[in-house]
Amino acid sequence: MRNIRHLVILICASGMAQAAAPFRFAVIGDRTGSTQPGVYEKVWTALAAEHPEFVLCTGDLVEGGRDASAESEWKEWSELMAPWKAIPFYSAPGNHDIWSASSESQFRKYTGHPAHFGVDAGPVHVTVLDNSRADGLTPEEYAFAEDDLKEHAAAAVKIIISHRPFWLLSTVLDGGDFAIQRLAKKYGVQYVVAGHVHAMLHATVDGVEYISMPSSGGHLRASSKYEDGWFFGYGWVEVQDGKATFRIRALDGAETVPAQWGMTGLKPPDPGR
Repeated sequence: MRNIRHLVILICASGMAQAAAPFRFAVIGDRTGSTQPGVYEKVWTALAAEHPEFVLCTGDLVEGGRDASAESEWKEWSELMAPWKAIPFYSAPGNHDIWSASSESQFRKYTGHPAHFGVDAGPVHVTVLDNSRADGLTPEEYAFAEDDLKEHAAAAVKIIISHRPFWLLSTVLDGGDFAIQRLAKKYGVQYVVAGHVHAMLHATVDGVEYISMPSSGGHLRASSKYEDGWFFGYGWVEVQDGKATFRIRALDGAETVPAQWGMTGLKPPDPGR
C-alpha cells in the first residue's frame, strides 16, 4: 500500500511539474492629460511586483503639444521609468505624444519603436496602431493592421491596441459590421484595446472584446465614481493553454473582469445568479 501511495504522489508531482506557468503581462492606460502626481508611479510599482513579461500602454506618456518642450518632457518620462527599464514596454502613440513630425521623432527616440508596429511575445501578438492625429484609422493604418495580422495569424492570442477608441459608437450602432471588427474576426483577435477617455468601458461584439482602459495617471472627472468607470488602475492578462484572461485592477484594490462593465460603467448584478 505504501508503494502505491508513493507512486500516486510521484505521478501527481510529475503532472504538476509539467504544467506550464501562465504567461502574464500588464496593460496600462494614459499617464497624461492633466497628469495626477504620483499615480503613474503607483501603477508601475503595483504591476512590477507581479513580474509581467511586458507592459502595453494606450499612450499619452507626456503632456506634449509644443515642439519646443517635447525633448525635455520625454527626458523627464525616461528618468521616471528608470526603476522599471528592465521590463519590456510598448506604447501606442497618443495625441499628447505625437502632434507633428518633430514630436513623432521624439516618440520614436524615447520609446524605441515606431508609431505603428507589431509585438511578438510568447503566445501573444500585439498589433499597435497609430491614431494619434486622427479620431479614426487612416486607410494606411487599416492596411498595416491587415498585413500584420495576416503575418501573425498563427499566434494563439492576438490583441489590437491604439490610443483613441475609434470603435466606441460602432460597437453600439453598427451591429457588428464595421472595419476593425471584420479584421478582428478574420484573424481571430480576442481584444481590441484603447485609452484616451480615461474611463473603463467595455463591449463584446461577436466574441471580440473592446476595452477602453481606465486612467493610469491622467485626470478623472470631478464627479468621478468608480461604478461609472472613473478610477486609476491597470489591466492584468494571463495566458494559459492559448486562452487569455483579462482582469482590471484598481489602485484601491478592487478587481473585476471586463465582462462586468458596459459602455456606461459597471453592469447591474444579474438577478439570476
